Amino acid sequence: MNERAEWKFSEPVCSDALKQLLTRHSVGPKHLVPPAPTEEQVWLAVGAALRAPDHQKLLPFRFVLIPDAMRPLLGELFADFARRSGKPDEEVVIERNRAMLGPLLLAFVVRIERGHPRVPPHEQWLAAGGALANFLTALHMMGYGAKVLSGRKAADPAICNAFCGPGETLVGWIAAGTASKAPHPRHNDNPDAILRRWQLPQGSQNAPQS
Repeated sequence: MNERAEWKFSEPVCSDALKQLLTRHSVGPKHLVPPAPTEEQVWLAVGAALRAPDHQKLLPFRFVLIPDAMRPLLGELFADFARRSGKPDEEVVIERNRAMLGPLLLAFVVRIERGHPRVPPHEQWLAAGGALANFLTALHMMGYGAKVLSGRKAADPAICNAFCGPGETLVGWIAAGTASKAPHPRHNDNPDAILRRWQLPQGSQNAPQS
């Protein structure tokens, strides 16, 4: 195969919706401009998140919409984290300004029910990841760009306490808006790199005989 596979669209296998999915890439906040998704569009994207596989319907995730009026407060939380981390003043300013990037900002929070009799933690994390992917894909299909942002500050207790209840984990933030430039596809978008046929090891007594 070539270093990077080219997507080949064939009908009826590849619908218009699937074509859109195959063109989704993350868009950095500095390349996101107004207009932002409307509240109705965010609601629809959350509805798409609810369509992700979720064993026992535990809903181990939630989205927190951050109003523009609350962004300065989030910026001060980011700045305080930077100061406590020993960052110089110029980096404290950069961290404060990160709260203002992207026309729309949400937090993504996960709550894992450990010890559940039927759904182990890894399945709950998979459900949360699937929901997040569906949310981002729905925004893309409505014409918006988005990116998930995290970093060390997402684990900072002071910042986590601003978003999380007991037993919850702050995964990070989702910046969304209209992409001001075309995204750059990843260099390794090649399905053959991660698709394999199942084969038993050579010499296994259960291996099919050639």
